[in-house]
Amino acid sequence: MRRKVAVSLAAHGHVGAPLTLEIRDSEGHAARSDSLLPLQPAEKHPMTATSLRSQLDRLGDTPFTLKDFEFKVEGAVMLPMSELNRLRREVAAKLDELRAAPRRWTMLETSENPDLITSVGTPLRGVRTDVPNEPGGRLGEASLPDAEISQALPDLIPVVRTMAQLEAATAAGAMTVYTEFEDPKKYRDAVKFVRALPKAGDRAVEIWVVPPRIFKTGEEWILKIVRSSDADGYLVRNYDHLEFFKNDRRRGDFSLNVANPLTAEYFIKEYGLERLTASYDLNIRQLDSLLKAAPPAWFEITIHQHMPLFHMEHCVFCAFLSKGKDYRDCGRPCDTHEVRLRDRVGALHTLKADAGCRNTLYNSRAQTGAEFAEHLATLGAPAFRIEFLHETAEEVQRTLDSYRKLLRGEMSGMDLWRELKATNQLGVTRGTLG
Repeated sequence: MRRKVAVSLAAHGHVGAPLTLEIRDSEGHAARSDSLLPLQPAEKHPMTATSLRSQLDRLGDTPFTLKDFEFKVEGAVMLPMSELNRLRREVAAKLDELRAAPRRWTMLETSENPDLITSVGTPLRGVRTDVPNEPGGRLGEASLPDAEISQALPDLIPVVRTMAQLEAATAAGAMTVYTEFEDPKKYRDAVKFVRALPKAGDRAVEIWVVPPRIFKTGEEWILKIVRSSDADGYLVRNYDHLEFFKNDRRRGDFSLNVANPLTAEYFIKEYGLERLTASYDLNIRQLDSLLKAAPPAWFEITIHQHMPLFHMEHCVFCAFLSKGKDYRDCGRPCDTHEVRLRDRVGALHTLKADAGCRNTLYNSRAQTGAEFAEHLATLGAPAFRIEFLHETAEEVQRTLDSYRKLLRGEMSGMDLWRELKATNQLGVTRGTLG
């Protein structure tokens, strides 16, 4: 089912002149049509704002729904119903054709800064100016000055799981960080650390914290600990999180499984989420369709991660590293031990516990969608997420630096994959977006 687009209509004219209809959507597309017959004096039933709106609101066979209507018709006039219906269909068809046409581009003059042009990748060039409120830069024709590039590039948002990674990510220049610790009590220290960092101009580093993926009745105490950190915002993962953090800044994680524009619109408008993580089930063609079918500013794309393999109630830490039976007497070995499970081919997959003693197993090797980053940026993706697992502080900084080079056009996606595969301890695969 095609999503309906709200439009505004304006009608104006006078006796002896055609009736002109103007139609406009929220993205700046506009069309107009004139009636083939002139407006005639009305003797019995003159055209009114109410009667005309009622007739024009019959847009059921079009992709539009009427939101606002402006009536600027002068005098007591009339127009045959058949001509009015034809005019309505014509102006709606014109707008539909405009929305389907390729967007126009405005090119900027070439920068005199030669450092922006490199031979290894595609430099960031040009921004779109014809679409209001759309996230900045697109890949186009003319290079931008340094100040404009910093605004046009998509944000890089690291997900960190230790204080050492948090310190490394902020030292590497990350202005927004997602923090997912096994012990939510440590979020307060993380927030305190970030709040003490100096601002970059007028902008302070933002820290968002992540509650456990699964929520069970009686575990409100965990969410209370998470909120007590007083973070800038919370990455919500299920409907209980949506309700508990309803008065806070929220973004939706991949577990909400947003894979189409209707679902995205529901979460954005019903719950007021600032942004959503696109479902991990989508390949590059499906991501392309999603970013074209809904405002790209709604989404962030996970471009680098250790893919979670499965999530389980059983706690391996308690079963093999403790004589206790549950969290009450296990001594929390998950706080002091690192566990990796070896598969049949010898790969070591990292195991992580959450505050509810549930375990998640992550793929031994990170995967990257770097080869698609340029294309996703041209579609308006405002942010790429970089998820870390067990990486050292040095690896965190090196990885973030490589992705910045990628977005600046100083490195290709293939080069980034090769570099990280060579330098990261466990290597990087090319991912599943393709």
